[in-house]
Amino acid sequence: MPEHHGGVVQVVLNPPRLGFVGAAFGKLFHWYNRLLRKHRYDEHVIEWVQGIPLLVLPTVFNPRRLRTGEFFASRLEPGLIARDAEVLDLGTGSGVCAVAAARFAKRVVAVDINQAAVRCARINALMNHLEGRIDVRHGDLFAPVGDERFDLILFNPPFYRGAPQDDRDRAWRASDVIERFAADLKNHLKPHAYALVLLSTFGDAPAFVAEFYKHGFKVSVWAEREFFNERLAILQVSCGDPTTAPGI
Repeated sequence: MPEHHGGVVQVVLNPPRLGFVGAAFGKLFHWYNRLLRKHRYDEHVIEWVQGIPLLVLPTVFNPRRLRTGEFFASRLEPGLIARDAEVLDLGTGSGVCAVAAARFAKRVVAVDINQAAVRCARINALMNHLEGRIDVRHGDLFAPVGDERFDLILFNPPFYRGAPQDDRDRAWRASDVIERFAADLKNHLKPHAYALVLLSTFGDAPAFVAEFYKHGFKVSVWAEREFFNERLAILQVSCGDPTTAPGI
């Protein structure tokens, strides 16, 4: 059973203990992927994630090369998502999680602020013959869904604070997304529903956790994975106790 007090969440999101040399190499590897390989974001590539073919357009977050999208999608299984479930995928990017969820859900609404990501997600819904289940919308956070409520909300947010420099940077950086997401989340959850939010030891994960507690949410570590320079955690964020909330 997942534990959900703040101390456990903070421990899981602490960076891996690498030692001085390991930590320095880990940071170098991270910035190599972000900066030196940035030109690869200007390519059109096909990636395969969990047996799902995905076209990734220029400026769109690549779910395999940066591993968070692939990890998130790998955890979206039929035991989690019922056939009548309505799912919201915020910051959908290539649509990797929307496509993974739509294999089981009744309907998925996928939202992204990047117009290229919206086009990309629509193409990938068509490529995987799921266009009837995936509704892709352009906009910022919950704005495109009005007062709609969902059984499950997925969010792979920008990890870093600051104003994004361009569409590519929006996948990494935002000024106040933490506060706005936490403040509006309850307005879009059905009874007994919850959100799954992917966080990394890069960025300001503790600020997300603090905002969830500030707004009265229960938080548990639903899944985690450790790499040599980074730890990823998917948090379950709910209005009730996540250890007793019914499955989606």
